[in-house]
Amino acid sequence: MFSTTQTSKTQFLDKARAAREERKGQKERERATIQIQAVVRRYLCRCRLLKKIRLEIDNFFDINETCLSKRSALAIFKIARKLLFVFHGKEDKERLQKLCRCILNSMEVDNEPKVWYVSIALSKDLTLLWIKQVKDLLWLCCEFLKQLKPDVLQDSKFITLYLTMLITFTDTSNWKILRGKGEALRPAMNHICANIMGNLNQKGYYTVLQILLTNGLARSKPSLSKATLTAIFTLALRPVIAAQFSDNLLRSFLLHVMSVPALVTHLSTIVPECMAMVHSNELLRKFVLFLSRDEQCGDICVCLEGSHTLCLLGNLIYLAYLSEKVLEEETNHFISVLTAVLSYCQKYVSQKKSNLTHWHPVLGWFSQTVDYGMNEAMPLVTKQLQYLWSVRVIRMLFHDVLSKKLTEVQDMVPTHTPFSTTSNNIQVKNLFRRAFQRSASMRSILKPVGGKRVDSPEVKKVCSICVLYQTALTTLTQIRLQILTGLTYLDDLLPKLWAFICELGPQGGLKLFLECLNNDTDESKRLLAMLMLFCDCSRHLITILDDIEVYEEQVSFKLEELVTISYFLNSFVFKMIWDGIQENANGEQLELFHSVHGWLMTLYERDSRRRFAPEDHWLRKDLKPSLIFQDLDKGRKRAQLLLQYIPHTIPHKNRVLLFRNMVTKEKESLGLVETSSASPHVIHVTIRRSRMLEDGYEQLRRLPINTMKGVIRVKFVNDLGVDEAGIDQDGVFKEFLEEIIKKVFDPALNLFKTTSGDERLYPSPTSYIHENHLQLFEFVGKMLGKAVYEGIVVDVPFASFFLSQVLGHHHSTLYSSIDELPSLDSEFYKNLTSIKLVCHELVPGGKTIGVTNENKISYIHLMAHFRMHTQVKDQTVAFIRGFRSIINPEWLHMFSTPEVQRLIAGDNAEIDLEDLKKHTVYYGGFHGSHRVIAWLWDILAHDFTGEERAMFLKFVTSCSRPPLLGFAYLKPPFSIRCVEVSDDQDTGDTLGSVLRGFFTIRKKEPGGRLPTSSTCFNLLKLPNYSKKSILREKLRYAISMNTGFELS
Repeated sequence: MFSTTQTSKTQFLDKARAAREERKGQKERERATIQIQAVVRRYLCRCRLLKKIRLEIDNFFDINETCLSKRSALAIFKIARKLLFVFHGKEDKERLQKLCRCILNSMEVDNEPKVWYVSIALSKDLTLLWIKQVKDLLWLCCEFLKQLKPDVLQDSKFITLYLTMLITFTDTSNWKILRGKGEALRPAMNHICANIMGNLNQKGYYTVLQILLTNGLARSKPSLSKATLTAIFTLALRPVIAAQFSDNLLRSFLLHVMSVPALVTHLSTIVPECMAMVHSNELLRKFVLFLSRDEQCGDICVCLEGSHTLCLLGNLIYLAYLSEKVLEEETNHFISVLTAVLSYCQKYVSQKKSNLTHWHPVLGWFSQTVDYGMNEAMPLVTKQLQYLWSVRVIRMLFHDVLSKKLTEVQDMVPTHTPFSTTSNNIQVKNLFRRAFQRSASMRSILKPVGGKRVDSPEVKKVCSICVLYQTALTTLTQIRLQILTGLTYLDDLLPKLWAFICELGPQGGLKLFLECLNNDTDESKRLLAMLMLFCDCSRHLITILDDIEVYEEQVSFKLEELVTISYFLNSFVFKMIWDGIQENANGEQLELFHSVHGWLMTLYERDSRRRFAPEDHWLRKDLKPSLIFQDLDKGRKRAQLLLQYIPHTIPHKNRVLLFRNMVTKEKESLGLVETSSASPHVIHVTIRRSRMLEDGYEQLRRLPINTMKGVIRVKFVNDLGVDEAGIDQDGVFKEFLEEIIKKVFDPALNLFKTTSGDERLYPSPTSYIHENHLQLFEFVGKMLGKAVYEGIVVDVPFASFFLSQVLGHHHSTLYSSIDELPSLDSEFYKNLTSIKLVCHELVPGGKTIGVTNENKISYIHLMAHFRMHTQVKDQTVAFIRGFRSIINPEWLHMFSTPEVQRLIAGDNAEIDLEDLKKHTVYYGGFHGSHRVIAWLWDILAHDFTGEERAMFLKFVTSCSRPPLLGFAYLKPPFSIRCVEVSDDQDTGDTLGSVLRGFFTIRKKEPGGRLPTSSTCFNLLKLPNYSKKSILREKLRYAISMNTGFELS
């Protein structure tokens, strides 16, 4: 009973709750329905109202356009209020345009105060409403200006309309209401205009102008008309002038207007009237003084990204170029501002591509965001930047340096110097004569003298200018060469800068700059920046001057000055390495080292090609080679760096010894040297004399590299198929190597060609006639590498441009194709500028590009590169691959190109008979005073020609050239043995044979026998002749025959 009652109660309560919820839901639905109906009614009412208002507005404008009656200002004001009330972007855009035209028309009516729209401002009740209305209308104009494209014809009309609105209501000068009696109102109206401009500035007025200017000017051809550009620039300048050049307005102007690409260029060419405004208001002075404050300059740089910072920089530079007077007066501030802006950009310039960098056409890899939409305008921006190194600006900035006169003497410039040689005297036309006009007078030699205080204002100013240009060089990486070319254009800048450097400090020159390396002060950094700039510019100048300009005309520098400069540079680099400064250097010090080292090596390579410095000029007299070798053995970094950067400070002989020592150590590590416990593995090859090249190629080309570096024994087979007599103890292999190299380098084979003139070898561009020509080149590279590896000199004169590639110099920043071109074809180099026909594309699409004065220098470099690199690239790569498989390229870094030629082919000098005599060993009874020996030396010295002496040396050693280090290093030593019988009967020296040889006792007259040799032992077997004439005749005959060991 209880449970039934309880259940009924629960059900009753649930039903009551459900009913209550239902009633509540019903009420909410009714309330929501009422709200929706209210919203809909409100919306429909609003739509009807908006439609009614828009209809009223349209009727107003339609009547205004068809009826000539003039509308009152009050009517325009009221209709404008209605339009602003209903205004909605796209829907009312056309109505806004009609309103703007109506307002502007009202301002143009003569003698109708009630029609002038500005007359509403005179009504006390409506003044504030009118000001707000003008502000709203002008900002709507700005909003639409941001969306319009100046290059679209329809848009350009609306741009003109909106700009006219802004021009009209931001300045009172054209308000007719203020003429005559209304002049008293001008201050109040000016105040209203200032208020309107302040409101626009707060909303982003300058951003609008920036967008408009960028859209119209950031392109190769501007799309803004003269009137439009004038209006925009006038609008930009008005707030600044009105605020009396306050910091806030100057900041906005610099950020948004002066950062527009090539703005100053466009102003000066399209609207010179605007430039007059710039000059009359001395904007450059105000910009420079504003930016000379560190916090302001830093703020501007942070707000602008890379491209826009460069645009600001370009505009400031070109404005300075056009404002000569201001630049003269504000030079120091101008320099500090440009240096600061460039330094800011430099922080984001990267040396390589990464996920965090972007490519910039002027800055290179840049770690800030790059606006690629501005790339089209970058050529114009670059052109503006170029004014920084224009002649006018350089003359103004370096006035203190250039105003100094170098002492001149009236002697004519000598055509030869004591240190020049005629062998490399290539008489060629001056390719760059137009760019460099030179004086014929001669001046006194510039040497370090000292005497000028480094803390003087003059020195500080020159140093700051050098810092500016050095910062430009390291920041504007893609136009670095343009900067250097501009700085080297003036004849006298570099010699006068060197004269200035020579005067610094108590003693001048080296000591001061070495002290700066150890001082981390701003003064020291500025002085070192001056040295860096001098080195970079001088190196650039020397690389583009040919031999005539350097040696005969002595452009910019006299040869004696180059000697002085190179001594200074050599000592500076040596000290940086030897004192451990370079080893621990980073950042600026490392840049300084590479700059000084680059200039030094440019001079050294020029001197290597044609001497201008005295003998032993590049050596360090205080550097003992033994100390270097000790440091190398101990693994000291300074010795390694010395060999890496300035090996020329060590005598050539010692470097060759070091090279041989490196080869020996490698042989030991590979087990290629005879020891007490083991013998090296020997490879035996049989070569037919009639097919020497073919047999050598087939048997040796597939050998493993370490086997090629080991011992190879050669057995020759003569034309009859009989083995030639003789046991190869390196001598036969040396003969084989020399003969095979002679064959492959023969131009008739067409693997190699000879240069015109001095007939030096380089790969033939048509070597492809041989089916396997690249494999042959690799084989030849290995054979030559083997010769150098074993210390065998071979008579192979290479063209210097080809050797430079073998050494890897063509990858160096110091390398210039133009410098090497005469080594290929001096006549081609001479006439290159007059070539009309080009059969190969030097660049993609090059056949459609004509050669002009503007691109002539690029064409010359491309043509030189084509002739020396592109044409023979595959052959050179194959040759280098073979050569470097035997010779470690790092070993050759301590030699210049001519020194490597000597390493390969020995010295061209006459055979030193005294040296040979001094290091000769005698056997079989012969001795230094023996009659036959005396005859031999006398015949070699007085009867034989130089060519015959070379043939004699080849006869006894298999090589026609003497060892590079002299006969003391000929292994085994040259020896002469007295023989009584033929080679096949010879059993060696006996007591009897030695005594007979010593006392000149003959078993029988040996007049019918010829001298013979064992080249494997560098041994001459000489019969004990009775007459000098017989010895001369037999020896001459023997050396002229080429039958190897079978001579008897």
